[in-house]
Amino acid sequence: MSRVGKMPVAVPAGVDVTIAPELISVKGSGGQLQIAANALVTIQKDAGNITFVPANESREANAMSGTMRQLVNNMVIGVTKGFEKKLSLVGVGYKAAAQGNKLNLTIGFSHPVDKEMPAGIKVETPAPTEIIIKGADRQRVGQVAAEIRAIRPPEPYKGKGIRYVDEKITIKETKKK
Repeated sequence: MSRVGKMPVAVPAGVDVTIAPELISVKGSGGQLQIAANALVTIQKDAGNITFVPANESREANAMSGTMRQLVNNMVIGVTKGFEKKLSLVGVGYKAAAQGNKLNLTIGFSHPVDKEMPAGIKVETPAPTEIIIKGADRQRVGQVAAEIRAIRPPEPYKGKGIRYVDEKITIKETKKK
């Protein structure tokens, strides 16, 4: 059995988990998230814990038990603490400004770039060269951060562009005659 799938998910106080045959719903102070249940995994709710057991002995059921466990765990963490990704802008004149649910980027193009944030995602700019993306759904936070980074990815010669805060850019050496 999957090592990740063996561990139960602890449900803290204030979080309501509803397990239906087709849907798993998690509701807390940070919002409500839901995911489709998988037929290969049997989900059991005990006092404050949720356990995931493969429905049969197949390799797919074993893998899915660990996957479902981690997805539900991310949902529980998301509605309690939330997730965030930090991006930084590197380049002369590069700046970002959050205006409501829009992110306005000035990143070296001839025009400013506006990025609309989907529902459930908040964006902050504590400094003109920093972007913080917050939300309850881990996958959506990561996807929005990747889409913003893809507007101007770091280039390999000077390192200019939008990068994750913990990302290391390998700078190439210029060509020599």
